[in-house]
Amino acid sequence: MPAKSHWTKLKGITKTCRTKTQFNRMCGICCAVSTCSSRSAMESRAYENLRKRGPCYGREIRKTAITKKDLSYHCLFSAHVLHMRGPMTPQPTEDDSGNVFLWNGEVFGGLPVGPEENDTLVLAQHLSDSQRPKEFLSVLSRVQGPWAFIYYQAAQHCLWFGRDFFGRRSLLWQCSAKERSVVLSSVAAAVSCAGDQHWQEVPAVGVYRMNLSELADLGTLTFEVYPWIHTGDVPPPASHKFKWEGLTSWASITMNDCGLFLRAPVCPLNRVVSEILPHTTHTISSQPSAEELDTLLACEERKKTVNQLIDVLSEAVRRRVQCLPFETPAPPLSNEKVEIAILFSGGIDSVILAALADRHVPVGKTIDLLNVAFKLQEPKRQKETSKKPKANKLKPVVSYAGSTESVVSDAFGVPDRITGRASLKELQAISPDRRWNFVEINVTCEELQKMRLKCISHLVYPLETVLDDSIGCAVWFAARGVGIATEGTEQKAYTSAAKVVLTGIGADEQLAGYSRHRARFNSAGLGGLVEELAMELGRISSRNLGRDDRIIGDHGKEARFPFLDEDVVSFLNTLPVWEKADLSLPRGLGEKLLLRLAARELGLGPSATLPKRAMQFGSRIAKLENGHERASDKCHRLHTA
Repeated sequence: MPAKSHWTKLKGITKTCRTKTQFNRMCGICCAVSTCSSRSAMESRAYENLRKRGPCYGREIRKTAITKKDLSYHCLFSAHVLHMRGPMTPQPTEDDSGNVFLWNGEVFGGLPVGPEENDTLVLAQHLSDSQRPKEFLSVLSRVQGPWAFIYYQAAQHCLWFGRDFFGRRSLLWQCSAKERSVVLSSVAAAVSCAGDQHWQEVPAVGVYRMNLSELADLGTLTFEVYPWIHTGDVPPPASHKFKWEGLTSWASITMNDCGLFLRAPVCPLNRVVSEILPHTTHTISSQPSAEELDTLLACEERKKTVNQLIDVLSEAVRRRVQCLPFETPAPPLSNEKVEIAILFSGGIDSVILAALADRHVPVGKTIDLLNVAFKLQEPKRQKETSKKPKANKLKPVVSYAGSTESVVSDAFGVPDRITGRASLKELQAISPDRRWNFVEINVTCEELQKMRLKCISHLVYPLETVLDDSIGCAVWFAARGVGIATEGTEQKAYTSAAKVVLTGIGADEQLAGYSRHRARFNSAGLGGLVEELAMELGRISSRNLGRDDRIIGDHGKEARFPFLDEDVVSFLNTLPVWEKADLSLPRGLGEKLLLRLAARELGLGPSATLPKRAMQFGSRIAKLENGHERASDKCHRLHTA
């Protein structure tokens, strides 16, 4: 179909929008459906959170529809757009048939988007042309990239919604039997709700279809689910009931009657476990070095696999850093507009992303490296004792040059600050022409408590554990990008203006980076490790991605996850587990072994053997307020009412 039709069929979109390639944008999207016209879509706090996700443009569409039995329902659609490039494309979009589309996503592949087309409009057109559910699902199955969407089919009186296979974009729902309503939103607000009005994350197991005629007629709510299915898997029977905690008895979720499903965008995990593993003839020390990675790379077959990973991950990074309006390079040290930022701890995941981004961002452009640290508490004076004092984990610090550095004296000299500075030097060595903007983001306890109460708790919600609080707060301050940058010998206040933030989420889950993976391997061998990895990837939407999307999006910035690119995941899923990690090797080498070898192949040094350190510990937020809590405990600090 010619590109022109995408611009003429949708109401409110003028023909003047046809210009250069218009890629994606992040949005805050919301839909409220009720049998009561007085229903308010969102409380003011939640509406403000939505607006901050898309500060460039916002609008609403209201609809009232009459069903065959002369009963009515009312819909409110609201969207707030973060504009990335090209002329503004308003959302929600509405076509001549009254269908309404809200899209918070990006098409990085799978579905063709021409050089003069916009992905939102292309998808809206495809869905408008899809009269049957099978056609509708075929369109969504082809999209590669993160998304959450809401689509109203006027003639059928139904509402479609859902998240991508990994749940990389947030979507929440709230169902109320009392008000006979359902609200869908990218973000909500943590408030005390009486009765059944609690928000939950929409499970990323498929897409959902809601019959609005049924809501108006019977006053009940049934969500039909169309699940993601790998090729060869058998979909659940039509009688299958899905159960999720927090969904009221008034609403139910069932498998669709037609047995239809979406094709999973990645191949299934290789679960093969060999009794005989490849034999390696080398000796590894208890404190691995980069040179020992060179020994492992001497195997040609292994080196081939490493280069395949570099190629597929490099392409994933390219897709995420080149969908931006890069222009003529500005003079050095000017007040240029930086487009790309990386959550940067100095660990293997973030350093790899930086090294690969360097390949694809024009040399004259700066890349922001966002490094967050929480102020260290003053040590308590202890009475002299004959007991040996506990070792301070921050000293001594072995430098990357092999000598012993002096102890970092500043109050923000946390582990991630130390590794961040050291890894910065490595990046400067392999790419001296690049301006790496190392942004030191320093957070005091007072500012943490203030911003948690003001906004972070609302973004973490509906999650509520200590771990969610720690990571949510650390990511929020890091993504905000307000800190100190160094120019020459001077430090100055700096705020990152980058709209795109790369994050390393997905590397640990696929390459056995967590300590629990080593524990599972020690107790249950390779078979147990494979099952643990399958579980990790299966739950990543509910544990990490929805929360991080809400957190980063609050700054009008977009989170991008190269390690969860469909091609990257498919490649890693094809490999047997022992090619991705070897947990018989020491810490700092065996976990994420394949990625460490890739780092070495890219010319990186000691950063390739840094042991995994969780963000909440590396930034020291976990020790700032209460060091005796467990990660899974309910966090009382997140409850604001």
